Amino acid sequence: MTADLSFPRQYARTQRFTLGAPRSFSVSPDGSRVVFLRSRSGTDRTNVLWVLDLEERREYPAADPRVLLGGADEELSPEERARRERLREGSAGVVAYALDDAAELAAFALSGRLYVAELRGGTARELPVPGPVADPRPSPDGRRVAYVAGGALRVVEAGGGADRALAEPDRETVTWGLAEFVAAEEMDRSRGFWWSPAGDALLAARVDDAPVRRWWIADPAHPGTAPTEVAYPAAGTPNAEVSLALLGLDGTRTDVTWDRDRFPYLARVHWSAGGPPLLLVQARDQRSQAYLTVDTATGATRELLTEEDPEWLELFPGSPQWTPDGRLVRIADEDGARVLKVGDRTATTPALHVQAVLDVTDEDVLVVAAAGPAAEDAATGEAHVHRVTRTGAERLSTAPGRHSAVRSGAVTVLASAAVDRPGAEVRVLRDGEQVAAVASYAETPVLAARPRIVRAGARRIPAAVLLPTGHREDDGPLPVLMDPYGGPHGLRVAATHNAHLTSQWFADQGFAVVVADGRGTPHTSPEWEKAIHEDFAGATLDDQVEALHALAADGHPLDLGRVGIRGWSYGGYLAALAVLRRPDVFHAGIAGAPVTDWRLYDTHYTERYLGLPDERPAVYARNSLVTDEGLSAPADDHRPLMIIHGLADDNVVAAHTLRLSSALLAAGRPHEVLPLSGVTHMTPQEEVAENLLLLQVDFLRRALPPAEK
Repeated sequence: MTADLSFPRQYARTQRFTLGAPRSFSVSPDGSRVVFLRSRSGTDRTNVLWVLDLEERREYPAADPRVLLGGADEELSPEERARRERLREGSAGVVAYALDDAAELAAFALSGRLYVAELRGGTARELPVPGPVADPRPSPDGRRVAYVAGGALRVVEAGGGADRALAEPDRETVTWGLAEFVAAEEMDRSRGFWWSPAGDALLAARVDDAPVRRWWIADPAHPGTAPTEVAYPAAGTPNAEVSLALLGLDGTRTDVTWDRDRFPYLARVHWSAGGPPLLLVQARDQRSQAYLTVDTATGATRELLTEEDPEWLELFPGSPQWTPDGRLVRIADEDGARVLKVGDRTATTPALHVQAVLDVTDEDVLVVAAAGPAAEDAATGEAHVHRVTRTGAERLSTAPGRHSAVRSGAVTVLASAAVDRPGAEVRVLRDGEQVAAVASYAETPVLAARPRIVRAGARRIPAAVLLPTGHREDDGPLPVLMDPYGGPHGLRVAATHNAHLTSQWFADQGFAVVVADGRGTPHTSPEWEKAIHEDFAGATLDDQVEALHALAADGHPLDLGRVGIRGWSYGGYLAALAVLRRPDVFHAGIAGAPVTDWRLYDTHYTERYLGLPDERPAVYARNSLVTDEGLSAPADDHRPLMIIHGLADDNVVAAHTLRLSSALLAAGRPHEVLPLSGVTHMTPQEEVAENLLLLQVDFLRRALPPAEK
């Protein structure tokens, strides 16, 4: 029974309460069907492809992996495992799908095989093609399916037969139709090919990772197993060579040309009936980028506009794209605000901080936006769906919380999460009126999160404070656990319930937990995000200290003599940074998968913030944990530090922890290292995820003993 489970076990078993929750919604253009993924229970990892028929008001499975595989276990190729790691995908079954324009046909890969599903009838079948298959996508007319296998981009008839390669690798290091490492990991571009609106050609990325340096990730627990070779573009080293070609179904190939020396990063591709193929390409330093159109007859490109920024230029979901009548839609930073641009017009005011474009018509643009720098009395951690027209922005999500949407025509699927209830509520609206709901099978957590979301200090840092369940004002001050991510793209102070569950569990172990989103996190304004330019170690750490002290001064029951900090990935870096640089404030730290030497992290992320290491060695030294500057605190002022790392991590490789441990040992600083054999950056294994929480509490209790009376 769920009630008998501990929270750590339930949290691990449900994959952070994501299993059983509906996701990946699509709406048919005629408004008759909603397509989505969902597993059959809150502990079932296998996603089923579902259809909600709005006319008949019934749900039915269009593709059930257990039926299609006859009960056999799913088999994944190493390439597919790596692809899912980039997407942070821990579930199984149908993890992604693509539709034709009419939403009649879905294509998906399952156990390395290609399947299509007729959505009106709810029948699925396998297409016999070479495998293992990656990223199958139907043509807009539904007559064909393109997919990648063996590094080649191939096409097969949707009814089966006529399978052929449109482009094949000419060497082992080349692939067609797949995203390179930094595109998938850092640019939020997981695709590598795009159908023409007419369905007669594809625009395909050719990736050659021969220039990328090779790393080898070993499994020390199995010394008889050869290390895995990984092409990893570390900061300052060569990237993969990425180019584009137009591949006609008639066998023609036209190479797309642009100044790839100036703009080597292919960040976005959009191809719709609203205009010619549209590219967004970036300079390596990401301080300039160009919007290009492609001449499909010659492959030549034309520059629509170029943007520049003294720090860096952000990339945004859904941006850029065309309106149906041919106007460019994009998100841009302008006069201190993040705004929506439609053609030459700035369509939103600084009262909104636009985060993503969801849908575009001639009449309006649907976006997700938070409160911007000009907003008054805006609720912290909220994000709402807005309809932007020529006359202004109308908020469609009315309840407090965080919202997103998928829309086609008059039908909108609105997903809403709030602080006062677990999970998300999914409603289907037609012309603004609810006509259906999509049920979630996610489990209800065995505990309830009770965050108090506030603004802290002179900088008004977004923060959440969580106290033990049943805590009373006269119980006195509590040991403090700072629980940040603290870095770019990592919002933690969210106006949702599930975002704070782990923090609440730590609070219930006897801590006052503080989650603070300082400068660099995606809140409110470009200025807030870009304050960390060349300064991870200063701004992010200073804001944790400011938030802590400001909250204590405001009367929260925080014992400043017993302060711990924990985090993962960038949060792990911040936790180690805190105990090494500010032992006067932080008395214990837990650093999970920390980036300790930024020269070992990837190009697109690291160079965006710190520049090239050969050009800015002092910046890298100042922000590193393994240099003399990184270990600058007095050597006799030790603070307990636990470092945790998955040895199979190919994102933040275990070398980060090993180098930090060596530096600490050389400096005479005691610390603990917890290596996780066979674990990647995600730690999806149930036993590992559960015991990591328990071990962290045990460490904190040892490191922050009760105050003497």
